Amino acid sequence: MTTRIAIAGAAGRMGKALIESTHKNSDTTLAAAIVRPTSSLVGVDAGEFGGLGKIDVKIVGDIAAVVDQFDVLIDFSSPAATLANVKICAAHKKPIVVGTTGFSDAEKAELLSYQTQIPLLLSANFSTGVNLCFKLLDIAARVLGDEYDVEVYEAHHRHKVDSPSGTAVRMGEVLANALDRDLKKVAVYGREGQIGARPRDTIGFATVRGGDVVGDHTVMFMADGERVEITHKASSRLAFSNGAVRAAIWLQQQKNGLFDMQDVLGLR
Repeated sequence: MTTRIAIAGAAGRMGKALIESTHKNSDTTLAAAIVRPTSSLVGVDAGEFGGLGKIDVKIVGDIAAVVDQFDVLIDFSSPAATLANVKICAAHKKPIVVGTTGFSDAEKAELLSYQTQIPLLLSANFSTGVNLCFKLLDIAARVLGDEYDVEVYEAHHRHKVDSPSGTAVRMGEVLANALDRDLKKVAVYGREGQIGARPRDTIGFATVRGGDVVGDHTVMFMADGERVEITHKASSRLAFSNGAVRAAIWLQQQKNGLFDMQDVLGLR
């Protein structure tokens, strides 16, 4: 069965990669590409925008105009746009894969409330490699325990608007859960000045922005005499878009509920 996919946030870097991944996957077809109503891309062929040649799918500025044409929505837009889109998906019983980051606590709570109405898949990162790292981090933290200092480093391109990255935050959540800590209480986002000795239960985050870095993440477990590092480096956004398309195919077969890439990959 072919999964008909719509892409929200199609004008962005990830949107362009998603168009390519969806078009090239033998189990999916690109049913719709959605951008802001004011975008100059409205009416443009999605394939030509994505560098694939003409595929006779016009970019639109209104999800309501195409809601009957797709099976699953993949949304990499903005928090406000995603919340508007998930409301429409819920009304029409359409599963949604969400890759949008930067939600406030209230916005995330609103998003998660739709899990009782439709299959909802939310992930900080759709790369198979990154999700394997999440699993490895959980194992490492439980094995190494409180005897190791833990730090999270991430680097992204100059255009990324949120900091730290959603992936880095998720890594912190995995670590805090494994170590039985409250991330909101122990997270440290940058250091400056005479800060004193490092508290053992701290989970530190360091952020770098510049150039065209797609995404680098490293978690360091440091103790006297040794250091363990778990690193993932992405060289193409296709690592994420291919995973999101894989998630959409999987999600179409699920009942209402909340899922993530750990479920898709069978890593629970």
